[in-house]
Amino acid sequence: MTSVAPKSAEPGPSQRAAKPHPLDSVFSPKSVAVAGVTPTPGTVPFDIFYNILTSGYRGTVYPVAPGKRSICAVKAYRYVLDIEEDVDQAVIVFPANVVDRAIQQCGQKGIKSVIVISAGFREVGPKGRQREERLKDICREYNISMVGPNCLGVINTDPEVQLNASFARKMPEAGRIAFLSQSGALCTAVLDYAREKRIGFSKFVSFGNKAGVTEIELFDYLHQDPQTDVILLYLEELRDGRGLIEAARRVTRGENAKPILAIKSGRTPQGADAASSHTGSLAGEDMICDAVFREAGIIRVVSIEQMFNSAIMYAYQPMPADDRLAIVTNAGGPGVMATDAAVSVGLSIPRFNPATTAKLKEALPETANIKNPVDVIGDARADRYNAAVAAVLEDPNVDQALVILTPQSMTDIDAIARGICQVHKTAAKPIACSFMGAADVGSGIHLLQAAHIPHYILPEWACEAMADVQRIRRWREQPIGDIERLPVDRAAAGAILDAAPEGYLTEDQGLAVLKAYGLPVPRHMLCTNADEAVAFAEQIGYPVVLRAISSQIVHKSELKAVALNLDSADAVRGAFERMRRHMAETVPEIDLHGLLVRRMIPDGYEIILGGKRDPSFGPTVMFGLGGIYVALFKDVTFGLAPLDRHTAARMVRQVKASQLLEGARGGARADIEGIEQSLVRVGQLVGDFDRISELDINPLIAGPANVGNMVADVRIRLSERN
Repeated sequence: MTSVAPKSAEPGPSQRAAKPHPLDSVFSPKSVAVAGVTPTPGTVPFDIFYNILTSGYRGTVYPVAPGKRSICAVKAYRYVLDIEEDVDQAVIVFPANVVDRAIQQCGQKGIKSVIVISAGFREVGPKGRQREERLKDICREYNISMVGPNCLGVINTDPEVQLNASFARKMPEAGRIAFLSQSGALCTAVLDYAREKRIGFSKFVSFGNKAGVTEIELFDYLHQDPQTDVILLYLEELRDGRGLIEAARRVTRGENAKPILAIKSGRTPQGADAASSHTGSLAGEDMICDAVFREAGIIRVVSIEQMFNSAIMYAYQPMPADDRLAIVTNAGGPGVMATDAAVSVGLSIPRFNPATTAKLKEALPETANIKNPVDVIGDARADRYNAAVAAVLEDPNVDQALVILTPQSMTDIDAIARGICQVHKTAAKPIACSFMGAADVGSGIHLLQAAHIPHYILPEWACEAMADVQRIRRWREQPIGDIERLPVDRAAAGAILDAAPEGYLTEDQGLAVLKAYGLPVPRHMLCTNADEAVAFAEQIGYPVVLRAISSQIVHKSELKAVALNLDSADAVRGAFERMRRHMAETVPEIDLHGLLVRRMIPDGYEIILGGKRDPSFGPTVMFGLGGIYVALFKDVTFGLAPLDRHTAARMVRQVKASQLLEGARGGARADIEGIEQSLVRVGQLVGDFDRISELDINPLIAGPANVGNMVADVRIRLSERN
């Protein structure tokens, strides 16, 4: 994959909104002090100073090098306090044990931002963590924006700034893409990769330990940055997941929306202590991260290649109206492979309208394939490609085109590339190309780059990039809902939760909490003897269910603590006595509160509604296929609590089980709207009470609309009181 140049001229700082941003001093300082410079080439302190000095920086740079008269023929200073003029930014490369004193002097000097390159902080253990906390305290005291510590630095390619405050080997080309990374080592690899692919950047930031400036503040800055069209993020840890999601939603929606493509590494397995809850065992950090990133409009990618492939497609081509792709190729095999790839990632391959078919039939030989994908045949020259590409782009059934070329002896690669460039000048729809090969097609690829046409080594990569652009488009078209607080009895639920100890509520307590929040709880009664159970069964009608209730019982089926389909008084009485006797014999020490009696719920679809308090994202809600299948198929998705109704609806439709709920194979359609409302209510519940660490409604029996849904079982686990 190779890059293209920006379509428009690079705007400078004067085009930024009049209101200043706190990070302006990070990216556009009028003067920079490099504190800790040494005169030895090939060392980080020297290279950073040399990069600023030689990269075309438009401001003033001051080396701070105790004991040195000058660095690279530039007057050196012992301390930043010795610099006579005002200084906007300091890049600190002193050893870790003196960085705090350097920042203290920066504060006294009135410096607004610092970039701490030095390592030896939180990443090295407790002593380093103490050093880092000291830096944070000083920055708070003097209101200093700090990038780092333990980072590569910051690059701004704006021609009016040209700041390379990093130890990257070379200044990257200017472009429309901002790249943010927690890993400095990855940054050096990405810059080398981008240079070889001719990918340009607007901003490039390594934020390291993010003790000061985080991805959240950077999102806010880049949202306002007129030079940036796409934001790329590499992240290793989530300290404030909810803050990140809220910031991402501001960036990816509404006015001046910009897509965010992210790699989140460090896929963490869930802890063994969560295994007693389906929600806990399924809610690994990575699964929640996938779901909530999706709900924030963040496109999560798996590789640097995919990240840049998609970024280039978005940054340098118009947004397609829909997902319909036309393919033009001179080789049948790659055309078929591209078709398979496109369909597999969610693109559609439309039929051409009659007018397009007529144009293709007139322009191409009889042996050509004039259906989609169009095969112009191996001996095709530029005239055939031009005619085919122009025809498919004019078709109202087509939203975008992929042009594939395989080099053959008669193929005039440069002429075909120039022809595609000409067609592209007047086309209002995106074009991507895949000139397959390397040396033979190189000159044609360069021509495509100059015309701002993305090129991909493999057609499959182009399809993946186009699919990611579709994800961006669909996200922007999704309705934005307001969080609506439904009427609930919060006091009743709070009384139960406040009085309960750490651990699981009993089932009757859990049902009472759900009922207070308006969830569909069946009529039930906790009975302490068989006569009470029979009387209540007669009142609600047969068949009924008996369920043993004890704080020591979490999984009832394992202890035979459930009796189903009891259809008479004798059946209830017998089951009551057998269960109580079985409990006494099996678990002699059990504190049996009684047996819960409720009517047998009619058959329906078994689904799970859950809640979990995630350490990064806070309260979350789960939805998926329930019953015994939840742990087997793991067909679930997550959302941040509280939920709006639109998000709840998307969650229901994201899982494969949604096809069952819609009435697959002649089955009755479930009360999906009721399910969505129940999800909103669960989100409100777990959002209201911090003590709810995990919640399972498994299963919720989903019936048709005329029957409704009903809670069949619930488990709620509480954390200790604060």
